[in-house]
Amino acid sequence: MFDLTFIRENPDAFDAGLKRRGAAAHADAVLALDKQARALTQQLNELQTKRNAASKQIGAAKAKGDEDAFKRLMAEVEAVKAEIPAVKAEENSKREEMKALLSALPNLPADDVPDGGDEADNAEIRKWGEPAAIDGAKEHFEIGEALGQMDFETAAKMSGARFVLLSGGLARLERAIAAFMLDTHTQEFGYTEVSPPVLVRDEALYGTSQLPKFKEDLFVVEAPTERRFRELLGEYARNKIELEKLRSKFIEFVENLDSSNRDRVGGLADGIGVAFDMSIDRQAEVVSEIENIENGLGEEKWLIPTAEVSLTNIVREEIIDDDTLPRRYTAHTPCFRSEAGSAGRDTRGMIRLHQFTKVELVSITTPEASNAEHERMTECAETILKKLELPFRTMVLCTGDMGFSARKTYDLEVWLPGQGQYREISSCSNCGDFQARRMNARYRPDGEKALQFPHTLNGSGLAVGRTLVAILENYQQPDGSVAVPAALQPYMGGVTTIEKA
Repeated sequence: MFDLTFIRENPDAFDAGLKRRGAAAHADAVLALDKQARALTQQLNELQTKRNAASKQIGAAKAKGDEDAFKRLMAEVEAVKAEIPAVKAEENSKREEMKALLSALPNLPADDVPDGGDEADNAEIRKWGEPAAIDGAKEHFEIGEALGQMDFETAAKMSGARFVLLSGGLARLERAIAAFMLDTHTQEFGYTEVSPPVLVRDEALYGTSQLPKFKEDLFVVEAPTERRFRELLGEYARNKIELEKLRSKFIEFVENLDSSNRDRVGGLADGIGVAFDMSIDRQAEVVSEIENIENGLGEEKWLIPTAEVSLTNIVREEIIDDDTLPRRYTAHTPCFRSEAGSAGRDTRGMIRLHQFTKVELVSITTPEASNAEHERMTECAETILKKLELPFRTMVLCTGDMGFSARKTYDLEVWLPGQGQYREISSCSNCGDFQARRMNARYRPDGEKALQFPHTLNGSGLAVGRTLVAILENYQQPDGSVAVPAALQPYMGGVTTIEKA
């Protein structure tokens, strides 16, 4: 996640960057662990060299018939061999301690990011569109519930608070928004559409930095229990015994078949054969489930909070061909967030749900191109809002309001007449090499031997639910209906207005 060489050579600059993020200085602690780990590595190398040298001398002593030297050297080798595991374990412990320390530290901000403590210190970069004057503007949940197509109560019966059930025209509108966004990003901006997994392993979330620091924000799907594994092993053993009994009986009946008892015994043999086949099938199912658990398919998985996780991890532990950069991916997926720490915020409506959908943008590029790619990605997201004719402003986030893995972030905030304020609808972040280092994703620049870490970027293109919210509030009509933006009408089969069911 951080370049140790940079920290060794620039400890003050490292701590200054952390200070801008509101974090304490850590260079001294990191360098102390680094020094200890490197000393242990050197000690380990010396022990291995000593062992190898003594091993060579053993053969020479044996050839000369020098029994005393032979015994002394053998004892020396055994002593060194006994010492190596302890040194190796201590070295690993120091490196793991350093990794845990660095994993908890946020990315350092870019030089041009404004300093600040929270969203009040964010700076407006530009603004597009004029908010329409709507007398008595209603909030989206008032509009949706009046249409009879946005139901929080029924969703709560199924899943609890912060869920919604959309139906009729609003359900279709949500689908249309996502399709429109995907078509725009793939056909106009060259992103590759991906349909990724939404259940991921620990390593994927570590790579994009949701783990370990933000575990409480995630939903986890528990693995099959150890008890289930033992049950399967027991069933396998019982089935194996039963199969042996059936096999013996089957052979016995077949051997006793003759012309006088063929009909009677043959019927019994057929029955045993059917039972045998059924046991074989069940045994295969048991073996398959056991293998799934043993192969890791039974380990706990995490529901993605954003498709950034899945899309960025496409290059995890890969050496990327230089001529394939930049890589640009987009996906429309459900997203799941516990909304830890948001008690009392946006308790009504669709602004802050546990489950929502989003069209995500991810870019993998070279360090030299990442700043330009960041501007490009932000413009792609802005284009969606312009096509939908939704007024918005673009903000650059201050150091205190950026996400953990970002070095620079632009937020797009759309105007919501019902709330009378701008609300976030997209964040576009340049993470530098922060995530690539955690994922061990590398590339080899053309003509160079040394591998480098690429830069990763991610952005919402856009949050589908919040776009639906913005359309409802900006396109609300005096009679309670909602006009469909012109850009979405082809995706709605020509429907121009959503009216009460």
